[in-house]
Amino acid sequence: MKLLSVNLGRPQPVPYTDQAEGVTGIDKKPADGPVRVAAPGPKGVGGSGLAGDAVCELRHHGGDDQAVYAFAREDLDDWERELGRSLANGCFGENLTTDGLDVSGALIGERWRIGSGVVLEVTSGRIPCRTFQGHMGERGWVKRFTQKGATGAYLRVIEPGEIRAGDPIEIVHRPDHGVTAALQFRAVTTERELLPRLLAAGEALHAETQETVRKYVARQEG
Repeated sequence: MKLLSVNLGRPQPVPYTDQAEGVTGIDKKPADGPVRVAAPGPKGVGGSGLAGDAVCELRHHGGDDQAVYAFAREDLDDWERELGRSLANGCFGENLTTDGLDVSGALIGERWRIGSGVVLEVTSGRIPCRTFQGHMGERGWVKRFTQKGATGAYLRVIEPGEIRAGDPIEIVHRPDHGVTAALQFRAVTTERELLPRLLAAGEALHAETQETVRKYVARQEG
């Protein structure tokens, strides 16, 4: 398992975002050298966990529980075959393009060591948005991405440091609860009856997902 590329975005004006200034950093490009990774701070204040990576819409993106977004090259290759066009590393807005790692099948709370020092922890899958659809230029993209369920994974930073393309990835902790990023995604989108199952992941869950589960359970019990 290894890191194929570390991808950074720069603010670009586009017609398909609701961001106040009309810019997005979703179109990320591989960095040439090492990139510093650190916890960015709370959502709404902190942006990306990667130095030099722009998060333009802080209401919905960035923050400690979404500090880093990873996507598997294998899933990009699958989309290439389905869409009939090439997809470069970073084109899904991912910070990390991985090789040999089942990213969507990673467990909430699973920890990865990248290179010699950085440790990241899986918090949730990625919910597709209008900006993602506009960036891809594919009709019905949000629905198609949701149906496939290969969401990639958001991660929080446990141990900061530097990473670069080619770094090995090692899974250093794997919980035994069975709640994957893909299951979390299905529960908060198309199969909300699965929400109570997410409780097994405990505090490792994205804070917003924890709140969603609590409200759902309270309504069911009420």
